[in-house]
Amino acid sequence: MNAPARGAAARASQRPLAPAARLRRALLASPASKPVVFVLALTPLGVLVWRGLSMRLGANPEQAVIWTTGLWALRLLMLTLAVTPLRQLSGWSELARFRRMLGLFALFYVLLHFFCYFALVNDFSWRRVLQDAAIHPFVLAGFSALLLLLPLAATSTQGMIRRLGAARWRALHRLVYLVGVLAVFHYWWGKLAKNNTADPKGYALLLALLLGWRLAYALRRRLRRG
Repeated sequence: MNAPARGAAARASQRPLAPAARLRRALLASPASKPVVFVLALTPLGVLVWRGLSMRLGANPEQAVIWTTGLWALRLLMLTLAVTPLRQLSGWSELARFRRMLGLFALFYVLLHFFCYFALVNDFSWRRVLQDAAIHPFVLAGFSALLLLLPLAATSTQGMIRRLGAARWRALHRLVYLVGVLAVFHYWWGKLAKNNTADPKGYALLLALLLGWRLAYALRRRLRRG
């Protein structure tokens, strides 16, 4: 960036924020914002528990529990992937505060999803799980997504970023996009048996847009450096 451009950027950063922007920044940066996100992320589980206790899970409660936990795992994963593009598009840098929490909640719901499948479908049998994964590609995809999420969660702290180094940490955490592909495939194939792929197509389109944005953003940065 040349000197005039740097001067213009500096002047822009010093301009007073509009009232709406100040309010938005105050809300997103507030210490209370994370507890609010925490409660919102737990709300689907609370609703599911309430449905179970009030016998409102439908004719197949086991399937309802498995599908609901899996769907919210996918939604939170997509929301996690959307944080950076939304921050870059809007300039709302405060959104980055919630990315780790959303990612950990995505893993939480993935673990719930797997536990329900492990307990309710396979009666706590690892042998049956492995046989299922060998027969059904969508089960293998879901299991692979879970395994890939574990090291991402384990290295999500500031301490691990320092230990790994920023470059290696970023390279490792790019695996989240592979997790997204596996998760969408898992959902799509599961719905394919019911001839109902409208929702999976929506998530596939969203994932394609998020991946496309990241690739375009990286390309623009490379061209600027060049």
